[in-house]
Amino acid sequence: MTETNDTVEADRAIKTKHRKMWALGDYPAVATQLIPDLGPALVQACGVRSGQRVLDIAAGSGNAAIPAALAGASVVASDLTPELLEAGRELAAEHGAELEWREADAEALPFADDEFDTVMSCVGIMFAPHHRAAAGELVRVCRPGGTIGMINWTPEGFIGQLFATMKPYAPTPPPGAQPPPLWGQEDHVRGLLGDRVTDVEARRQTVRVDRFRKPEDFREYFKTNYGPTIATYRNIAEDPDRVAALDRDLDALAQRHGGGADSVVMDWEYLLFTARKRG
Repeated sequence: MTETNDTVEADRAIKTKHRKMWALGDYPAVATQLIPDLGPALVQACGVRSGQRVLDIAAGSGNAAIPAALAGASVVASDLTPELLEAGRELAAEHGAELEWREADAEALPFADDEFDTVMSCVGIMFAPHHRAAAGELVRVCRPGGTIGMINWTPEGFIGQLFATMKPYAPTPPPGAQPPPLWGQEDHVRGLLGDRVTDVEARRQTVRVDRFRKPEDFREYFKTNYGPTIATYRNIAEDPDRVAALDRDLDALAQRHGGGADSVVMDWEYLLFTARKRG
């Protein structure tokens, strides 16, 4: 009983930490300013259409959920972080989209079995710490024959390398937590879903990011807006040498992935994965 209680408390602590991390900075700005095309690309790949019931897991501020609603679907956008949901409500109102916003843990969704025609996640579910639990929920709430679709950053792509760069400076991950970019590996996702899905299609694609004039602009933008980067800098805030070292490492990362004389043009790689739940 003690071990079970300890496990529950540890899980609660992880989720609380994640909730706070994603509330840092301004992730809605990152989603709308840097990767606005990802959500519509996922909606199109999933074949979302009018009359369908759609769940967006770890929806953030609705990068995919809002386009799905505008396509005529009945959409539920779920996320662990209420601040992101509130931002999503405002964005949805600006676009004239109507959908439901629900605070929910990707590893313990408050929805019935087989409830949705399409279950999707756009660079969201990959950040749930326990991959197998999240994958189990992803499949559970999708109806037999329904569509499962995800966009996840690859380990080799820019965001995967961003996390690799920050890792030496970040807090030690809690026991059992798996690296988010593993979701960007086709074999890993196939292994998580197993024979519960069929008609798998997986391909690596890129989204172009050309907002920054120089590597330092990228670094300062992420230090200000991206929760995981903010949390990493907070972890080393008392050590100026390590802060300076991480500054240099992030500048070098941006330079490697697209530094030019006049601007930083980067192609961020992701895995687009779709499948059908086996009947």
